[in-house]
Amino acid sequence: MSYLITGGAGYIGSHVVRALREAGEPVVVLDNLTTGIADRVPEDVPLVVGSTLDRALLDRTFAAHEITDVVHLAAKKQVGESVEMPLHYYRENVHGLQTLLEAMAAAGVGRFVFSSSAAVYGMPDVDLVTEDTPCAPINPYGETKLVGEWMARAVGKAHGISTACLRYFNVAGAATPELADTGVFNIVPMVFEKLTEGAAPRIFGDDYDTPDGTCIRDYIHVADLADAHVAAARRLAEPGPVRDLTLNIGRGEGVSVREMIDLICEVTGHQGVTAQVTPRRPGDPARVVAAADRITRELGWKARHDVREMIASAWAGWGLRGRH
Repeated sequence: MSYLITGGAGYIGSHVVRALREAGEPVVVLDNLTTGIADRVPEDVPLVVGSTLDRALLDRTFAAHEITDVVHLAAKKQVGESVEMPLHYYRENVHGLQTLLEAMAAAGVGRFVFSSSAAVYGMPDVDLVTEDTPCAPINPYGETKLVGEWMARAVGKAHGISTACLRYFNVAGAATPELADTGVFNIVPMVFEKLTEGAAPRIFGDDYDTPDGTCIRDYIHVADLADAHVAAARRLAEPGPVRDLTLNIGRGEGVSVREMIDLICEVTGHQGVTAQVTPRRPGDPARVVAAADRITRELGWKARHDVREMIASAWAGWGLRGRH
């Protein structure tokens, strides 16, 4: 029994690799290293460099490493870029997944954990987003994740593959400094970058229908997210019928953009910095907060880390950027 982790050299993927290894599971990583970092993969974990679009490579990997389970994290994930390059996103995220599922079915792989996203919900007009909230993605990235869920469930039903689609909310933090996020696409590293440049952090709109006028989001520590993958993988591996799980991964608590920036400034020692308010970004919903009770009922999982811990752990790794 071995787990194949696609995208296992990336920010989230490397945390999932570590969590599965700590749980005693044998792991193999597949990553094309366009954004992943080879040094994040432990020395005793096999690293296969390549793409999920390469069917021959997948077939060889499944056979050589006797893969029984797949955790699929490899994907393009920048919302703005997906609007500019929709065909690229559909090729990488949808056709790449199709090729992977074809190889899994041919190899008799029986369990599949899919990295989905809260982006499948679009702009939900509810206080708490449940797994039954209608999905209406508003950008190609979210569309590819929703199509991916449909495809995973359909293939699972047709080929007897147990599936778990995990809808991430806003991921932050790091389990160890060397695994910190090296991208600057989410609020925490974006604010870090401005602070280290001596510039003002930006707030995209302060006229939303929220208590302080800024958007509210649900933040989840990447270490908690990785633990949720382990819990989902182990549930799928339990004896019994083919399973089909769809689960939010969040804390169920909203934090506004202004509150988040103020806390980042406090944790990093930049008190007194005033954020710059700029116009809204198109398509930003006012509030997206997870209902996180289903995953607790299904898997016994619950987030352990708070927002302050996310910021402090991410800041500890910020100084390592560029050394990889």
